[in-house]
Amino acid sequence: MSEKILVVDDEISLQETLDYNLRKQGYEVETTGDGSKVLDLAREWKPDLIILDVMLPGMDGFEVCRILRQEMATPVLMLTARDDEIDRVVGLEVGADDYMAKPFSMRELVARVKAMLRRVRLTRDEVVKSEIEAGKPKSEVMTFDNLRIDITRREVTVDEEVVPFKPKEYELLVFFAQHQGQVLSREFILERVWGWDFIGDSRTVDVHVRWLREKIEQDPANPHRIITVRGAGYRFEG
Repeated sequence: MSEKILVVDDEISLQETLDYNLRKQGYEVETTGDGSKVLDLAREWKPDLIILDVMLPGMDGFEVCRILRQEMATPVLMLTARDDEIDRVVGLEVGADDYMAKPFSMRELVARVKAMLRRVRLTRDEVVKSEIEAGKPKSEVMTFDNLRIDITRREVTVDEEVVPFKPKEYELLVFFAQHQGQVLSREFILERVWGWDFIGDSRTVDVHVRWLREKIEQDPANPHRIITVRGAGYRFEG
């Protein structure tokens, strides 16, 4: 079955260009230019990836992405009108997986789409493989004082209260916990958590670390769990 991509952009010419080029790659495509219609369309159609413009009538892309992230883990490639760091950071903060500034190369966009969908397939295949080999998911719980990570349930509790995590936040926390005491460079974290073909920069890691600290540290401004090692990266203290 063809993978499904939802294209959200109010610029009709770009919408049509994306539709044409993505269909040429064998993807099934739906398009809309109205931010207020995106959520219902995503819920009903269940796309494998969403290409989302920031500037939209009805509801802007940032707000759309924020709400989507509360409901589903579908990867989001955000389009910004300019190569502005603020737009990129805000996009990451509301849950976008990658971003591109307009104007962009259609070849590069297609390459990023393929890379993002490939990561989704690999993750899905690994889960299926582990369940087949084990007969059922292995029960595993990691506990660090007031922090408890239940791998089987994909559940994190802090002070015995369940804390909601976005998919990539959870993956990063588990990665840190599995490498406690080790100094991990931003580049290594990007490669192992986001994938070697992720097209982005180390700021992505910094943003996600800040989110994690807000959720698991007693004082995020003075963290004792995820430590910054100046000039090297981060270290998780169990």
